[in-house]
Amino acid sequence: MLRYKLKERIADLEFRERRRVTLQEIADATALNRMTLSKMANHHGANIQTDALDRLCSYFGCRIEELVEHVEQDADAISPR
Repeated sequence: MLRYKLKERIADLEFRERRRVTLQEIADATALNRMTLSKMANHHGANIQTDALDRLCSYFGCRIEELVEHVEQDADAISPR
């Protein structure tokens, strides 16, 4: 499963800039839908397109592995296809 670390990137940016950063501000700056950002921040396993990840990496000035992490699941938790 992929784990998005959007909240961590936002917290880092807020600390560096000493101000609050909203999802709407990020949406405006990246031309992404605010709902897409909300899904990344709040829903496990959200399906996010690679162009959105690319835009966010550019916005935060980070590498992809600082935004997305692969987390192993238990074999029992993975449903058969």
